[in-house]
Amino acid sequence: MRVFIYPPNSLILADLVERFGHEPLVIMSEVGERVTNPDIDSPPLNITENDLKMGLRYVAIEAPSGIRGRMGLIGPLIDQSQAAIIIENAELNTFGCLGCARAANYIKYLVKKKEIPILTVQYPTDETSAKRMVKKIKGFLQNLA
Repeated sequence: MRVFIYPPNSLILADLVERFGHEPLVIMSEVGERVTNPDIDSPPLNITENDLKMGLRYVAIEAPSGIRGRMGLIGPLIDQSQAAIIIENAELNTFGCLGCARAANYIKYLVKKKEIPILTVQYPTDETSAKRMVKKIKGFLQNLA
């Protein structure tokens, strides 16, 4: 099953999803394709004109190009998803900047609108809560058909 992960740049969640036999839908795979593609003149920007155009499918033309570009990468991942894992209150310094809070809320909205199985867990603050989170994710992934 194809599982969208939010924040979409979590290597740990991607690894967990793979360990349980599912395909993680993460931004790193999208960016990876772009930085190894000889058609892109300037990695580390990694966003092409086509990505910005694709972003228009999800946000208005008035949205900042950074959000359009981000949605050009993340939107298709959401479209492909058959399930999702959302980590709430993740520390930005752990996952990096993914845009403004409105973009983050919009991404979560699009996922919930799909009516797919979704697991929402809080970002762990200590070892005990981290173990609890992993246990919940493990159970969720094992129950996906």
